[in-house]
Amino acid sequence: MNTKNLVALAVLMGMGVVLHAIVPPFVLGMKPDMMLTMMFLGILLFPDKKSVLLVGLVTGILSAMTTGFPGGQIPNIIDKLVTAFAFYGLLMIFKKFSGSVVNAAVLSAIGTIISGTVFLASAYFIVGLPGAFVGLFAGAVLPAIAFNAVFMVILFPIAINIFKRTKLVQANTQQL
Repeated sequence: MNTKNLVALAVLMGMGVVLHAIVPPFVLGMKPDMMLTMMFLGILLFPDKKSVLLVGLVTGILSAMTTGFPGGQIPNIIDKLVTAFAFYGLLMIFKKFSGSVVNAAVLSAIGTIISGTVFLASAYFIVGLPGAFVGLFAGAVLPAIAFNAVFMVILFPIAINIFKRTKLVQANTQQL
């Protein structure tokens, strides 16, 4: 992993933490996690295990620092690490579609489902939930799925163009 990749991932994480911090909670302290989209984008742009581990861990820590969910710090870290590697696994399975905007949006939606489920399950076992699992899932995770997919459709082509022009990404995005 070179310095350019680290800087690019840091910029994505910085944008993600700002988005995560300013989005208000919807249901019982839960809010759509905009940082997930940045994590997914980082994995799409730099699909290697070291980058996935780094971006998953950093996203988890930054999400934990800005969470509005009572006791959500540890569940955020668990959720982001599990989700990062699950997303990476799905990306490797569908590698031939890796430069596609549709693939990025679908993987973002699936990744958000995984993230929301892991977060709520780990929060349930670690600190308990302030409401019903189904209610929290419907109130925060379902809107986040739609938002993250739409946000990825808008953000992915822009990021690809910027990263290609600056020569940060070439191999993974040949299809665009």
